[in-house]
Amino acid sequence: MSASFVIPALTQPSIPVAGESKSFPVRRIWCVGRNYLEHIREMGNDERQPPFFFAKHADMVTGDGATIPYPSLTKDFQHEVELVVALKSGGANIDPAKALDHVYGYGVGIDLTRRDLQMASRKKEQPWEIGKSFDSSAPCGALRPAAEIGHPVKGKIWLSVNGTEKQKGDLSEMIWNVAEIIGKLSLQVSLGAGDIILTGTPAGVAALAPGDKIECGIDGIGTLKVAIG
Repeated sequence: MSASFVIPALTQPSIPVAGESKSFPVRRIWCVGRNYLEHIREMGNDERQPPFFFAKHADMVTGDGATIPYPSLTKDFQHEVELVVALKSGGANIDPAKALDHVYGYGVGIDLTRRDLQMASRKKEQPWEIGKSFDSSAPCGALRPAAEIGHPVKGKIWLSVNGTEKQKGDLSEMIWNVAEIIGKLSLQVSLGAGDIILTGTPAGVAALAPGDKIECGIDGIGTLKVAIG
């Protein structure tokens, strides 16, 4: 018996899979704070503290080629390029030694941030949602299955705006690797198939303006292009 609803059923957010006609359904979006040393330093944070996690809503995902409206309420709209990890299964208290068994694949994403609102919230010790969680704030490129590319531990991660490189790092510079991130996050919440994790950004985050064209990528995984409307 199929369920019936009092309003039309909602569209399932999803991310394309490279070379496939099928797509990956997004259940939840998790983001890691402070996972590249140089970014921790540029933001003036304590580099000795472990990373922490915050969330975006699944319907905030948007795809390659999208034009993203410049968001309301901000005067400091910034880019953060990140490795995306897509889970095919999950659980609670996952052993890091077995964590990669839960990974479906990898992609390139951007954690778009209303930095001025995030910083104001931090000073007031309020939640970060207003700075991090808003419409189209999680662009993601097509996923590459781990069965095809393995589990990358190194490779250039970069982002350019209007042809000028702004961010550059290497996956090997992540303080906490993918397996450790999955293990840590699963202590906080039970993970599941369809969850994606944005794993932190290298240094070089900067403000965006209407009309900007962003291109970013990770060697061996893929690229992503979006424009700011």
